[in-house]
Amino acid sequence: MAALFGGRVRRLRLAAGLTQAELGDKVHVVGTRITQIERASGAKPTLELARALDAALGADDLLVQLWPYVYREAFPDWSRRFMEYAERAVGIHEYAAHVVPGLLQTESYARAVLSVGLTLGSEEQLEERVAARMGRQQRLRAPDRPELWVILDESVLRRPVGGQAVMCEQLERLLEVLKARHITVQVLPFDQGEHDVMGGSLTVLTMPGGSEIAYTEGAHHGRLIEDPDEVKRYSRAYDRLRAAALPPLMSLGMIRSVLEDNRRGSHLPSRTERRRLAQEQLQQSGGRQLRGGGRRGSGGHRPRT
Repeated sequence: MAALFGGRVRRLRLAAGLTQAELGDKVHVVGTRITQIERASGAKPTLELARALDAALGADDLLVQLWPYVYREAFPDWSRRFMEYAERAVGIHEYAAHVVPGLLQTESYARAVLSVGLTLGSEEQLEERVAARMGRQQRLRAPDRPELWVILDESVLRRPVGGQAVMCEQLERLLEVLKARHITVQVLPFDQGEHDVMGGSLTVLTMPGGSEIAYTEGAHHGRLIEDPDEVKRYSRAYDRLRAAALPPLMSLGMIRSVLEDNRRGSHLPSRTERRRLAQEQLQQSGGRQLRGGGRRGSGGHRPRT
């Protein structure tokens, strides 16, 4: 994909009658950076550079549309293959153990999730990841959109990722997307106890021909499962989770309840503020006792006659 991207840049540059140095001046990079892009050598182009090249060459968003595929090449093979499968899937069934799935995340929530982790290198890389994640959500609005069925662990609702305001916005997004007929969300409550997929998340993809692919993911690793017998075991595990989770209508009620709790909590003082107020109250209380004790002491001793 990097070679395809570079070839497009070269063709557009030549059609515009520009040298590599001249194009570099237009997008504020050195000419050798354009050489690297056209030869698919060196660092891959950033999203910001892809946008600048697109504008400078009048590419009508072609380079911006190609960029996610170039960006994806930085991921391990199994991760790239999962993304490719997900783009063609007619059904996506997810169990989310820790955070709201990327397809349903708000931009602020996605930025909070992606800003932590061992692989983040820079602010620029963070913005690229957020842009790529938001771009993948377009699939849910496409004519060939897949059926999306998501089971959220209750902890996903309770963990205030990004803070109260960001979490409220995210819960509101969940309530909004539930109006779509092709999206179903269930909540797996704490009181269901242990289950087969504890410790990580699970996605089962249904492909156009009816075959299935499974994908499991932890904090810093993932595994793509294509063996039919093994996929069948994970598919059955997902069915058991779906049976144990709250029905969609009850799940909707729980999401609303957590949202209301968060809204009430956002009007309460923060933990730091509560600690400061408590310290002030203690100091004021202690001061009154000392002043009162001093008066009692001075009035309690009468002069001897």
